[in-house]
Amino acid sequence: MSQPVRVLVVDDSALMRNLLAELINACDGMCCVGQAADPLQARESIRLLAPDVVTLDVEMPHMDGLEFLRRLMRLRPTPVVMVSSLTARGSEVAIEALALGAVEVVEKPGAGLGQAIPRFAMQLTGAIQKAAQANLSRICNLNKSPAMPSLRPPARDALVLIGASTGGTEALVTLLSALPAQMPPVLIVQHMPAGFTASFARRLDQACVLQVREAQGGEKLAPGQVWVAPGHAHLQLSAQAGDWRTQLVDSDPVNRHRPSVDVLFHSALKVAGRHTVAVLLTGMGRDGAQGLLALRKAGAYTYAQDKASSVVFGMPREAIEIGAACEVASLGDMAHQMVTRMAGGAGGRAEEGKGVAAPH
Repeated sequence: MSQPVRVLVVDDSALMRNLLAELINACDGMCCVGQAADPLQARESIRLLAPDVVTLDVEMPHMDGLEFLRRLMRLRPTPVVMVSSLTARGSEVAIEALALGAVEVVEKPGAGLGQAIPRFAMQLTGAIQKAAQANLSRICNLNKSPAMPSLRPPARDALVLIGASTGGTEALVTLLSALPAQMPPVLIVQHMPAGFTASFARRLDQACVLQVREAQGGEKLAPGQVWVAPGHAHLQLSAQAGDWRTQLVDSDPVNRHRPSVDVLFHSALKVAGRHTVAVLLTGMGRDGAQGLLALRKAGAYTYAQDKASSVVFGMPREAIEIGAACEVASLGDMAHQMVTRMAGGAGGRAEEGKGVAAPH
């Protein structure tokens, strides 16, 4: 029988500490080994208890959560789940925490605490399970891509689809920051709680030459633009008025996720052809694997991130095992390989007339 995941809870609120500890101890496969009210106590507890995972509040006395996280990752890297309030400040800080090395972010329950607890418990324990499996060395040691070939204006039906989960926030920063401005439209599903994706989209926008936005629904696909699925809805493609546009669907979770990578990938099957590139990055679970396989069968060129560069080698592994990936690539090489292919190498562009027609 495997050992339970040992969790240290760090929060300045005694009520929240006790709630987190209770929820953790009620979940099979994990236990709360200690609590700390501030970073100073947390530092000593980490030294004495050596927890597998730390849950960390954003705003605390003596030292804020970000500064503590920065020091922790430098001196004693430990998987961290940020527990953040859903405010403008809270969501921005949570995204910054992911950049500093936190593995997951969970929204603190607000008003109506009692009604929100079951959902919060599921999110919290799920995030802890993911964090416990994270390969922390891959979060900060990302290789830079080599120089890019020049990219011609994309074909009208060209499209890039990307799915990611645990570890994906920084993987996406690395990938998008290496892509040129002449890219086809890019659609992204990153598993993330509702309310944090807008901040994440802004961070991606600042990190690359492409224009990145959180999808609102109804946007016409255009080259050089990136749309990130909001945390509360599925993102898919829709044919409207002779154009391909984004569409948000508030339906049930798929593979326990909303947004789901599989929903996005399957919605693109009417568009998919040799001008379509689909990528499945680091993450836990199997979301996106079947969709990637369907896209490959439809003629798209598909990539899965390799084990060595993945924070959690779950979703890519599932895709590789069922033959969904045309190519397995490291994160550091992914952008270069994608652009080389779209520029005409490694198979080149589709023959004239062989692409996918515009929607009728």
